[in-house]
Amino acid sequence: MKINLSNIKKAKKLLNLGECVAIPTETVYGLAGNAYSNKACTKIFNLKKRPKNNPLIVHYYNKVDLKKDCDFNNNFSKLYKKFCPGPITFILNLRKNSKISMIATNKKRTLAVRFPKHSVTRNLLKRLKFPLAAPSANITTRVSAVCAADIKEDFGKKIKYILEGGKSSIGLESTIVDLRNKPRILRLGGLDIQKIQKVLNTKIKIHNNPKKILAPGQSQLHYSPGIPIRLNVKKIKNKEAFLLIRKKRIKNPNYYYLSKKGNLNEAAKNLYSTLRKIKKNKYKSIAVSRIPNKGLGKTINDRLIRASKF
Repeated sequence: MKINLSNIKKAKKLLNLGECVAIPTETVYGLAGNAYSNKACTKIFNLKKRPKNNPLIVHYYNKVDLKKDCDFNNNFSKLYKKFCPGPITFILNLRKNSKISMIATNKKRTLAVRFPKHSVTRNLLKRLKFPLAAPSANITTRVSAVCAADIKEDFGKKIKYILEGGKSSIGLESTIVDLRNKPRILRLGGLDIQKIQKVLNTKIKIHNNPKKILAPGQSQLHYSPGIPIRLNVKKIKNKEAFLLIRKKRIKNPNYYYLSKKGNLNEAAKNLYSTLRKIKKNKYKSIAVSRIPNKGLGKTINDRLIRASKF
């Protein structure tokens, strides 16, 4: 994507002043602020209406910048080399002298860190003297934003600036892996966990419904369009939207397709924008056909299960 330096400089100026701006990433858009600033991190929580016990993911340009804040280990080095920058978030131990705001971590001595791939945000991170705390740019429990229009819809003029970066190429949040001890997955995301297991040469347990929230995306109600969702449906009710993984020959205005041929990557990219579209079209409920529970289909199912807790 072509870089607009004047836009990046405007975002940098606002961030330096402790303001929050929306930034594009390959997963979803983020609501970003200076991760070293209590003021900026508090603004993020307030704007999102986010519970204080739900820690923020902090975005870095590279691992050299991260070294000031976190301890590395061998598993981190392997995964960083293979997948970064990209849609993976690591839970690591904070260093004692780290400047990371305790508001961002919910006073924990651990940090969720990521290295986003989007060229616009990488350019911005390279110019800043601090990392960016940046959870998804949406109201808590609601559908994440995959384009600038989604953010305007959720926040209006409450956010000072949206750094434009086109539509997110993956469309689902990052996969979160806890690397403090034995690796475990805390959130399914845009990186298939089988790829992570292959690099680490070990089976990794999924631990995404804990009693204590250790990372974003673990609360039971999340990613909701604000209307009821029924899963694994074969027959829809009257005036109900029907969300399908692949296009059918039957023409029905109630049918919404995530992909032409059932491609799970394409379906993932279109999931949130389609849920928003259904809500805008005034449907009162959504029926979802069965989604294959493999690859990114596992992540799509995870998001829909949490959205169905409405």
